[in-house]
Amino acid sequence: MNALRPATSQSSFAASPSRAPVAVWPWPIALGLLTTFGLLSALLGQHGIWLLLSWAALSIPLIVTVVCLIRAWRRPSSKGGLS
Repeated sequence: MNALRPATSQSSFAASPSRAPVAVWPWPIALGLLTTFGLLSALLGQHGIWLLLSWAALSIPLIVTVVCLIRAWRRPSSKGGLS
């Protein structure tokens, strides 16, 4: 009878019932708003504080993306070995 059960992985999203799918959305929305602010500040202000704000606002999503990719590459795959 156990052969008919689907195999579940501890790292899969469905295996975590305590975390609702809606709980995932605040971070992508925040990064999208930060990117939008960075693009608008780069477009509207060319000097001074606007230049600093645009660099900071556009660098943070890039840094978050790189950190998440590095963590994903270091995590072992469910198929064996590194992903």
